[in-house]
Formats: sequence, structure tokens, C-alpha cells
Amino acid sequence: MLAVFDGAEVVFADKLMDGLAELRPMPASNNLIKHHAVLLPERPEPFESVPQLLSDIGSYVDRYVDFSDRFRRIAAAYVLLTWVYDAFNELPYLRLRGDFGTGKTRALFVIGSLCYKAFFASGASTVSPIFHTLDTFRGTLIFDEADFRFSDEKSELVKIFNNGNVRGFPVLRTAVTAKREFDPRAFDVFGPKIVAMRRSFEDQALESRFLTEEMGQRMLREDIPINLPDTQKDEALALRNRLLMYRFRTLPRIRVDDSLVEPTLSPRLNQILVPLLSIIDDETLREDMRESVRSFDEELYAERSASTEAGVLEILAELLQDGSRPSIPVSEIAAAFAARFGSEYDRPITNRYIGGILRKRLHLVSHKSHGVFVVPASEKAKVDQLCIRYGAATANQGAAD
Repeated sequence: MLAVFDGAEVVFADKLMDGLAELRPMPASNNLIKHHAVLLPERPEPFESVPQLLSDIGSYVDRYVDFSDRFRRIAAAYVLLTWVYDAFNELPYLRLRGDFGTGKTRALFVIGSLCYKAFFASGASTVSPIFHTLDTFRGTLIFDEADFRFSDEKSELVKIFNNGNVRGFPVLRTAVTAKREFDPRAFDVFGPKIVAMRRSFEDQALESRFLTEEMGQRMLREDIPINLPDTQKDEALALRNRLLMYRFRTLPRIRVDDSLVEPTLSPRLNQILVPLLSIIDDETLREDMRESVRSFDEELYAERSASTEAGVLEILAELLQDGSRPSIPVSEIAAAFAARFGSEYDRPITNRYIGGILRKRLHLVSHKSHGVFVVPASEKAKVDQLCIRYGAATANQGAAD
């Protein structure tokens, strides 16, 4: 049945007119629903308040999974986000990372059982039905063993994660009709996702989309049952029913709160974090969420500051510092880089190598002047911004320190 909320009460219907279109619910005989691969609520039920709902979700999770206090609160807020995710254009993902036997799958099932139209899949699944199911149900993907080893399947899965956290970027796939004609089709994979995996993705941009809990960092609490009791399913269903009412009452008024942008975080992390911060009023929980992603910015900053690009920027910023020179020869940059960092490299530091870093990686302008390639002084403002991004030391920073 369709549950329809008019702002005051909920009515049930077997069809609904939306303009000229007639909407009908997915039949209960649907294979995914029948085998509980997709979980739905049974009926909307009242909830006392959002803080109480968050507390009840946290208590339910704590009975079956041993999380840090911070991540348990983040997980509870993320469950709320899944029920109103369509109010936003960007979303974060939730991740449980650890070796086998650390409780990832248990945690995935316990949290996933509360999420909006949760769809359960694993590394043993082929990717095609995942595209179709996400496009059909528009719910939450709960994915176990997300770093499975088959490279072709992994690349397809990565497409879902890369395209699925921003609205308006469907995945395009081509089918062949009965007449052997190619039929391109767009699959909407936008939506919340919770994944369990042993390692990290190689793509740093994809990594930055996740709020991560490292599993297996503590001894398992003695009060956590080794096997899930039957009552867990009943508890999850009762919470899903209350969360459906939360969706009805909250979705029309949920909006992105731009005032929650944190200046100390990168634009990418702010982009995925602000929607989650916008659905809660607890400032302590908001700061917990900021702290959970701040470490990623710090790791990325440290990695960049140790890179070849950072070293080249450090040299170039120093050579441009006094502002009296119209341009800096690439050969001078290469010589200074070789003198300072050459012992750290097995390969020779050539003008061509440094020129390639300047043009292809840092996208700085260079041109020929009197037969040699130079970087013009007009690039100084761009170099200063790149130094901030890569954590490269500059003369100004050194004086300030």
C-alpha cells in the first residue's frame, strides 16, 4: 500500500494520482521485498521528539554493536539522514572498516535494518541488479565486502559510489533490445550508502566521501550477544515505523543550513558534512561529526606536504618571493629542487621532469623566453594558493612561524 500524509494524518491507498500519472505501490510479491533484500516500514507510528528518536536509535545500536560513543551518535544521525536524504543534493557515506571477525557485517546489518528502504547486497552480488534496484527503489544501499577483488566488478561498483553522492549524475549503461538495437539507459544511483570493507579505496576523492569507524579496536563487550536474537528484527521494524513518521513530518521543512560550513575543513568535506549537520540541533554531536572527518583532511594535508609537488612549490614560492623578477627559469627551479631534495629520489631531477610537474600536475603557466622555459611572476597568486593546498612551506609562513 501507499502511505499518504496530508500534514495532519496518514491514509493508505492502493493507487494515487500524480497529475496525469497513476502511482501504484511495489507489489508485496516482489522478490526483493519477499526475501527481505529490501526492508520497508509496516505503518507510520508517532515519535516523541527528534532527540528521543536519536537516543532510541543509539540504544538499539548499542545493544548489538560495540562502537565508540562518537560513532554511535554519528550512526544514529546518519539513519535519520537516510529518511530525508532526498531533501539534499550532496550526501556523505558511512563506512565500517576492519579485518574479518571485527564485527563489520553485524554492524552493517544492525544499522542497515533501520535505514530508509534499505537494500542489502554484498561482494558476491553482480553489479547489474544493484544499478536496477537503486534506480527502482531510491533507497539506502547497504553493501558488505565493498573491496572485493575482481577488478571489473570493482570498477563498476566504484562508479556507483563516485556518482551516488551527488544528485544529477546517473550512471549510463547500454542494453541490447530484442531487435539487437543498442538502448542507452540512465540509472539514478543517488542516495545514502553504508558499506563494510577491509581496506580503503585507492581514489582519495572517493575516500573523502566516507565517515569511517575502524572496527576491532577494542575488546568486545561481554553484554553484546554473539548471535542476534529474534527480537532485533521486531525492534528494527518498530523504529522504522517511527522513522517513517519522522520522514512525513520533517521532509517538507528540511533544508541545507549554509551557516554550518566549517572554515577549517576542505570544501569537499564541508559539501558532504553540512547535510548531516543540518538535520540535528545538538552542537556536541555536530562537533563530533566535524572531528570524525577532520582527521581525513589532516592525513591528506600531510600526504600532500610530503609530495614532489609540495617540494616544487616550496622552491618556486621562495624564488618568486621578492617580486623583483619578471619570471623564473624552469632550469633554476630544477637545480634548486635537486640541491634540496635530490637525495630522496632514485631518478635524476631534470628540467623536463620539473617542467612536467609544473604544467601537468600543478597546472601553472610556463612559456619560452630567450630560448628557455620560464614561469612568469604573474603566477605568484596561484602559487600561493597551491602552497596552502599542498601544505608547502613558504618564506612568509616561515617568518610567521
